[in-house]
Amino acid sequence: MTTEPGDELPLLKTKVPGEHSRTFLLRHRHAAAPMGPPRASGGIVYATAVGANVVDVDGNRYVDLAAGFGAEIIGHAHPAVQRALSLQAERLWHALGDVHPSDAKIALSERLATLHPESGAQVILGQSGSDAVSAALKTAALATGKPGLVAFGGAYHGLGYGPLAACGLRASYRLPFAAQLSPHVRFCEYPAGALAAEATLEAVRRELGAGDVGAVLVEPILGRGGVLVPPAGFLRELATLAAERGALLVADEIWTGLGRTGSWLRSVSDGVTPDLFCLGKGLGGGLPLSAVVGRRALMAAWQRVEEVVDTSTFAGAPLACATALATLATLSRDKLVERSAALGTTWHDAVAAAVSGVPGVTVRGAGLMLGVDIGQRPGAAVAAVRALLERGFLATTGGGKREVLVLTPPLTIAEPLLAAATEAVAEAVREAA
Repeated sequence: MTTEPGDELPLLKTKVPGEHSRTFLLRHRHAAAPMGPPRASGGIVYATAVGANVVDVDGNRYVDLAAGFGAEIIGHAHPAVQRALSLQAERLWHALGDVHPSDAKIALSERLATLHPESGAQVILGQSGSDAVSAALKTAALATGKPGLVAFGGAYHGLGYGPLAACGLRASYRLPFAAQLSPHVRFCEYPAGALAAEATLEAVRRELGAGDVGAVLVEPILGRGGVLVPPAGFLRELATLAAERGALLVADEIWTGLGRTGSWLRSVSDGVTPDLFCLGKGLGGGLPLSAVVGRRALMAAWQRVEEVVDTSTFAGAPLACATALATLATLSRDKLVERSAALGTTWHDAVAAAVSGVPGVTVRGAGLMLGVDIGQRPGAAVAAVRALLERGFLATTGGGKREVLVLTPPLTIAEPLLAAATEAVAEAVREAA
């Protein structure tokens, strides 16, 4: 049986990592600033990628269950994205921001505005998810006049100074810079069950009662925090509380949106119309791009007598806007959002069944965003990721203790690859648990 490029099973020609990957990583450690504690070299170096396959510099082929932290939402080097990039590159690489914008930027802004449940929404473009969250928090401050922000434990919204203040994933990310961050952020626990949701909502109610909170920032499913799915109705209650106290609900859909969790916007599928929502990761089809989309009345807060702006030299770059338009068109034309919902349910059940015999392991998520919680032993998922890599599968970790194996393959991934991944995940989890 023949397979299409990008739909092939792993093929390992060397021990992982191979000699060339190890050499490249030595060069990387010499040239790149160190991030985090010293760690053993166990990574690989990408050379090429197509669809759900990645090939490293040693010629080893892997199945990508991470999709670049979700950025390759329709697979690496998708033909529609390649075509859009090539055509755009022939005619315009850069414009002049909002002074003289490109036609691609305008077209993308119009398309993104239609994703908001209310007509007439407006858009601010950025380059990263962190940019989008920053723009959303600025919008909330301008629209409400209130500096306070309610955020959640385990949350990750990026590492720019605005989002960093709301980072609940690890205190170590935030504390060295605490003196330079907003002092107006209050954290509440992200709920894992119905009883926890009641306690969280009560805590949010208390924080909102102070009267100075302008925004509630929430991931509809906690992503890097461990793919934690809140109880049904939680987001609706949260939105009601925010509205009652004059705060805006900001939905961070950077990872959960655009079909990743089986709907265009997870918050909307949960019955919520967010005041503002943020997109990123897969939006650019592999190129850096993000957006915040919000109600027109709120975005009007940016228009003032004294100029206040949120922009950058490369925000809304024509190349990224063109690939984003191609990505959105592909998601719609190929019904990948619906595929994610259906295939995700099947895969969730298959993975849950495969690991059911391992004590203390649970599987959760929605669409093609799964978290396999291996328990509270710190670093358990790191071992699972390593075991998967040695079998030819790429994955990432989540949770404050890196105890959750995170699986976010391209929405285009072939079903035989998911079947093979299920077996590999079960083996890796058994080794790591």
